Amino acid sequence: MDIFVGNLSYEVNESAIEEAFAAHGGVSRVKLVLDRDTGRSRGIAFVTMDDFNEAQAAIKALDGQELGGREMKVNQARERESQGPRQGGGNFSRNSGGGGHRGRDRY
Repeated sequence: MDIFVGNLSYEVNESAIEEAFAAHGGVSRVKLVLDRDTGRSRGIAFVTMDDFNEAQAAIKALDGQELGGREMKVNQARERESQGPRQGGGNFSRNSGGGGHRGRDRY
């Protein structure tokens, strides 16, 4: 079972997370999510435990417990929802003629 771990201190590493979960059963994988620009932790991780009952016990025991000075949020990971093709944000439109003098009469 995949487990989501949130509200982690930026100083917590994968081995500290694995140690906390291993107290409740076998851990097959820990993935700390890093910011791609800075390489710093984003404060979330995913833990994989093969035994469902051990994973449930870990979730129950660790949700709200402190690790690295912060209370972890621990629950079963959900499948990521497909968001379709990524679009630009804001009110920007390539066809709006906005910005500068493009699309306007010049004096």
